[in-house]
Amino acid sequence: MVQLFIHLLGRFVVRIDGEEVPAIAWKRDRAAAIIKLLAVSPQHRIHREQIMEAFWPDQDVELAGANLRKAIHFARRAMGAHDLITVSKEIVAFADEVELETDVERFEAAAKQALRSGDPAECEAAADLYGGVLLPDDRFLEWLDAPREQLQRLYASVLRTGRLWRRLIALDPTDEEAQRALMQAALDAGNRGEAIRQFDQLRERLHAELGVGPSKASIELYERALSLSGVEPASPAERIRASIAWALVHLQSGEFDKAAELARETRAQAFDGGLAREVGEAGAILGLTAHMQGRWPQLFRSEFTEWVRSRDDFVPSVFDGHLCLAEFCLCDAKGHAAIAASAQELMCVAEDADSIAGRALAGLILGEIARCAGDLDEAEKHLTEAERLHVGANALSGRVLVLERLAEIALARGQKWQAGRLIQRALADATQSWLSNHLLLRLQALAVRAATTPEKVEEAILTGDRLLTPGACQPCSMALRIASAVALTQAGQLEQVDRRLNEAERIAGMWQGGPWAAALWEARGVQRRAQSNNVRALAAFAEAAARYGDLGRPRDQARCLGRMADAMPGLAP
Repeated sequence: MVQLFIHLLGRFVVRIDGEEVPAIAWKRDRAAAIIKLLAVSPQHRIHREQIMEAFWPDQDVELAGANLRKAIHFARRAMGAHDLITVSKEIVAFADEVELETDVERFEAAAKQALRSGDPAECEAAADLYGGVLLPDDRFLEWLDAPREQLQRLYASVLRTGRLWRRLIALDPTDEEAQRALMQAALDAGNRGEAIRQFDQLRERLHAELGVGPSKASIELYERALSLSGVEPASPAERIRASIAWALVHLQSGEFDKAAELARETRAQAFDGGLAREVGEAGAILGLTAHMQGRWPQLFRSEFTEWVRSRDDFVPSVFDGHLCLAEFCLCDAKGHAAIAASAQELMCVAEDADSIAGRALAGLILGEIARCAGDLDEAEKHLTEAERLHVGANALSGRVLVLERLAEIALARGQKWQAGRLIQRALADATQSWLSNHLLLRLQALAVRAATTPEKVEEAILTGDRLLTPGACQPCSMALRIASAVALTQAGQLEQVDRRLNEAERIAGMWQGGPWAAALWEARGVQRRAQSNNVRALAAFAEAAARYGDLGRPRDQARCLGRMADAMPGLAP
């Protein structure tokens, strides 16, 4: 018998009779994919048509069959033995003489026993066998979705049954039951500071990953910690964080007027206390309530005028809260021209108020408008001055956005090296901003486009995938999703593309048109061209070009027209 052990949790490693198959043996992706698919399939066997459908859904049966035979050949060669994989009566499986075990099977058996017994020690032992998420480097392969989610649910159940709260938080930092259990344990031990720290961690993670706030039960436990007798009174910052959390509860409940009222009161308290970040967080809730009520543009203009005239030093914090809504507005279905007049008006207000931060923000918007209109020189002039002003105003997030736009200009000019330098400069500031989870998404999209070798492209995409958590900001994630899909298409990894573009299409529906819809048509065209479907590619590029033209984006339109010309020869008989 041949002893075969396959590691799938947290990594992919194959051991034959105790010897690890070198990673270089899996240089052909399809060879590894065959082994992975067999390892996760029931009884480790699967019909050849299921493999063809999973790997080559858009190819005809003859071509997909030829690709399958090649993949099996290379999988056999990687394992050093021709007869370890068999094909009999259309079924692909490991040979009878192979004694196979996987770390997934070990974990599942131990986990089910632990759940039956409910013994904390057994739960901990089972949890120790979970080496990490199933095949983490293949997260965009649809055929892995179901087993991956099933295993994570099983692991979470083991942790919850064993009351392994810290490990459950490591798996899901937004798990409020686990966070509250640790808060209560800290309070029971008389450690108010630890309970407060735990709540702050929960609040941060809920905001970063889900864009929501803690539940009523969590806030009430936090307030109990704040009011604990016999200890130092709660600080203004701690009280303000509780108020921000309650404002989010009202917002999520659809009580927009209550949320706005509490956010405005809380922002005033944060302002008086000199708490810049809390000013921004309360402002973000205020902006979201206005957006839900269809009046965000009016609020933005009035906020801009009020703050540049009253407290210029707090302008960056106030407008940090409007970052994602401003991005949403810039990608409006009516195009960037709809806010051009407003941007010039904002600049006049900022100049009259002699507001450095206001001029910096207005310059950023004007530079973005010029870039969209195709005037790169004018855009660069506005953005270069805006960067200088953002530095003077100590506005980290705004400076990151300026550098992001300057990097986009460098890419439009074909200067990947310059774009890379700008991205690195921006990353240094982005990691220090309380909006880092938004800013890093946007910069990583540029990193994918600026990568100069296949290895760097792959690394940039993997880094981006780790940022795309379930709660990742949807407007800020669009560029990364599309850039990764296009890069993977160009690298020939088409199996990872459809899912990315489908998700991007769902998000693009938020705008009902606009540049993201055009960008999706263009990405679909690139995908269809790679699939040798030039008729559909031509139609997609034509649609993208027309949409970019309607939006007043001539450079984007010209690029799509160029892609159309490239696709035309492929239509010749």
